[in-house]
Amino acid sequence: MNATDYTLHRNQVVKWLEKDPSTFTREDIVNYIVNNDITMVNFMYPAADGRLKTLNFEINDIDYLNTILTMGERVDGSSLFRHIEAGNSDLYVIPRYPTAFEDPFSTEPALNMLCTFFDKSGRILDSVPNATLDKACREFTEVTGLEFHAMGELEYYVIGDAEEHFPATDQRNYHESEPFAKFNDFRVRCMDTIARCGGQIKYGHSEVGNFTLDGKIYEQNEIEFLPVDARQAADQLVIAKWVIRNMARREGLDVTFAPKITTGKAGSGLHIHMRLMRDGRNVMLDDNLQLSDDARRLIAGMMELAPSITAFGNANPTSYFRLVPHQEAPTNVCWGDRNRSVLVRVPLGWNTREDMSAIANPQQSPTTVDPTTKQTVEIRSADCSADVYQLIAALAVAARHGFEMPDALRVASDTYVDVNIHDAAHADRLATLATLPVNCADSASRLEQQRDIYESKGVFSPAMIDSVITRLRGYHDENLAAEAKADPALMASLVKEYFYCG
Repeated sequence: MNATDYTLHRNQVVKWLEKDPSTFTREDIVNYIVNNDITMVNFMYPAADGRLKTLNFEINDIDYLNTILTMGERVDGSSLFRHIEAGNSDLYVIPRYPTAFEDPFSTEPALNMLCTFFDKSGRILDSVPNATLDKACREFTEVTGLEFHAMGELEYYVIGDAEEHFPATDQRNYHESEPFAKFNDFRVRCMDTIARCGGQIKYGHSEVGNFTLDGKIYEQNEIEFLPVDARQAADQLVIAKWVIRNMARREGLDVTFAPKITTGKAGSGLHIHMRLMRDGRNVMLDDNLQLSDDARRLIAGMMELAPSITAFGNANPTSYFRLVPHQEAPTNVCWGDRNRSVLVRVPLGWNTREDMSAIANPQQSPTTVDPTTKQTVEIRSADCSADVYQLIAALAVAARHGFEMPDALRVASDTYVDVNIHDAAHADRLATLATLPVNCADSASRLEQQRDIYESKGVFSPAMIDSVITRLRGYHDENLAAEAKADPALMASLVKEYFYCG
């Protein structure tokens, strides 16, 4: 008998089957479709632009349903990925049963599943982002004996008609409540829908950014997920963006995940938290509740590959308008505890043995708490221009590289800071730290220099690295920041061009 209680699970497929999604079989999917009057099946898969694509199937009979669930369907790979040539472009897309969820936007009862790409020989196509992430995670475990988990902080702006009453305070919208925050209800509805699509959400809140322009209010929000296997974390993020955009369209709102949409206001990032797991236990803290050596090796890998990680995490010219001092965005390669001026932050991690709930609630009997479960480290450079599969794959490679570096603990020690590096009083310390790339062309050059690390063990294909470098250099943005600063019209045109990126 299954001991897990799925009563509170929001994904109706999981709730009805009463099974962990990782155990879903083809027979489970057929059973659900037949018994829940599902009339359509949708295959979904990410393409080079980072957005989900969809292939719709009308279910005619059981034989046809079994056929598409078993054999998948053909798609044109050259229309989905830049590095696939038209002369050899046919790919198979095969559904992954654990990703099944009911489509919340379909006019007909429909079941959606994310897919894996296969080549003409029936092998997984290893040169596409989601397969690259799978390889990166498997190689990380092969080298370290650990599992690589991740979760994203998804920041975005909601745009709607401005209101006269209860105006929000400009750039002071962090965790604001209604009536000063105008789109909390929209965020809550998005969170509910994402959960029904299988997303494991930690929380949501309004963020710092808030301004009014041309009769519209621009309000920044954030939805943060729970840490899960890195492959699942990427799936959650692409589905969440798909949900938020669809919800906005249906409610007459606009949404942007762009890294920067105006000067002088908060940009939107895609911070990624990471943790290391062994046999179901978080190993980020040692027995003294201090950051473990394994965690420091992970950080060292991030420090070493930080310059090239931007090639995956900051994928259009406006990304680099966000990476400037005094905007809670990193500019230098360093890390620290609870420090928002650094590239990698070690957030407050419950590394105390106190039962704080019993202190806050004297009527509550003290309980034994495990303080090691929640500790993560967070890299703060990326934004939603990124292909999340490539980005998290790059982080997994960097983490593995940290374990392969003989001097990892020294690198971690040398790059640690405990001050606000942008404070003038600490200019000497800032001068000792390496800097992040300042534009797409710079990121491309850094990736070219470090590409061997990503290509080692066959994780990133040379064709994918070439494609990333070519795309970044194609922006010709070496002098764009200075030009946009001098010409507001240019900045406005760039914002418009990349408004719906990712």
